[in-house]
Formats: sequence, C-alpha cells, structure tokens
Amino acid sequence: MDDTSPSLTIEDRVATITLRRPKVANRLSPADLIALRDHVAAVNAMPDVLVLRFVAEGKYFCSGYDIGSLGGKAEEGAANFGDVIDVIEAARPVTIAAIQGGVYGGATDLCLACDFRVGVPGCDMFMPAARLGLHFYRGGMERYVSRLGLNAAKRLFLTADRIEADEMLRIGFLTEVVPADALATRVAALSTQLAGMAPIALIGMKRHLNDIACGRLDADALQHDIHRSESSEDLREGAAAWKEKRTPAFRGR
Repeated sequence: MDDTSPSLTIEDRVATITLRRPKVANRLSPADLIALRDHVAAVNAMPDVLVLRFVAEGKYFCSGYDIGSLGGKAEEGAANFGDVIDVIEAARPVTIAAIQGGVYGGATDLCLACDFRVGVPGCDMFMPAARLGLHFYRGGMERYVSRLGLNAAKRLFLTADRIEADEMLRIGFLTEVVPADALATRVAALSTQLAGMAPIALIGMKRHLNDIACGRLDADALQHDIHRSESSEDLREGAAAWKEKRTPAFRGR
C-alpha cells in the first residue's frame, strides 16, 4: 500500500478512513478499492468501534473511479467498484461521509452508502455515467432510488446535471449542510453522539433500516435483534440512567 492510499485510523469507538489523493481529486484506483474493502473488513472485526467516518484531503471529496481503468480487465471495472460500495453500505458501524468539496461519479454512490452525509455550502455533485457511455451497476441505482426517490435518480443519471449543496440537501443527498469551517467540529460531535448510543440497538437498527429501504428485511433477524436488546444489560442501564438523569454507560451486552 503506497502512502497515498486510503488510510485507516482508530480513536476509541470511532474509525476514520481518509482519501489521500488530493492532486487527482481523490479519484479511486483499483488498488484504492482493495484498500477500502480491507479497511472496512478490519473495522467490522472491531466490536468496540461504533462509527466509521469517510473524510478526504484537499479541495474535492472524491471524483469517483479512475476513468483510465475503465474498459480494462473485468475485475477493474464498474462491477468491482459496486461490490466495494456494497461492502461500505453493509459496514457494521454507523457511517458518516464528511463532504468538504465536490463529489462525482461513483463517489456519489460511496456517499449514499453512508448513513449520514454532512456537506458544506461549496460542495457539488454530478453523475456522468450516461455521458461516458457507462451503464451503472445495480447496487448504485438501488441506492439512488431508495435514498433520493425515482425522479431525482432519473434526473441525475439520465441528464448528468451538476447540482450544488442546497439542491443536494433538498433531495436528501445531504443529511445536513454546515459552514466549511464547522465541518470537522460537526462531524466530531455527531460521531460522539452516535458512539454514545447502546451498541446492540444502534447497530441492529442501522442494519434493518437499510434492509427495509431496499425491501429485503429479514423478519427473523429483526426479531432476534429486538429480543437481544430487550434482554440486554444495556437496556437496564439505559432505563436506570434515564431515571437517574445521568449519561448511560453502555457495554454492548
């Protein structure tokens, strides 16, 4: 892994993946996709980590897949990119994309795979697939429709329109918009808020809400997680903390 590949850092219950190719607008190479997949797998194996953040260096958040790799080997094409984004969507922790600048192409799907997307007034987005002659992959189209609705998905995919932060917020691409100089502070505060929740309920509801949105809810798995939370030490701790007007100390059991 070179020194500009996406990096992974861990601090308490929060993991951060940083995109580090600002000179090329943080476009993702085939090797970067492998690094992202491996980082998510590493975080998934850390039960204490409850939040996973995606941040980027430089002016742009990410310009998507390295176009120069398209048309090459099958494993270097859009299908593989989509597999990695599916891995990000299925990540065990709650995910946040801190969008400090432009987000283009497949990177828009990376953001939609995250649970929260915090942007700044200067960010913008567009999906150039039709302009490039590229048919997008299934998972990405499903995320666009489930997160943004059919009309917005059609507009963005079929016209390749570029839209700015206010429109991104209006259609639901962004969860919220904050001043550029407040982005790091806001993402840190949201990370702390999420990391303070009861792990069994937090992780379970994240998973099942995504499944409901895609029409693939596993009712047995949902019932299992509901029962697990109802019989957990965390539920008793949460009820006691509520009654005693103090901050709960959850242990994930």
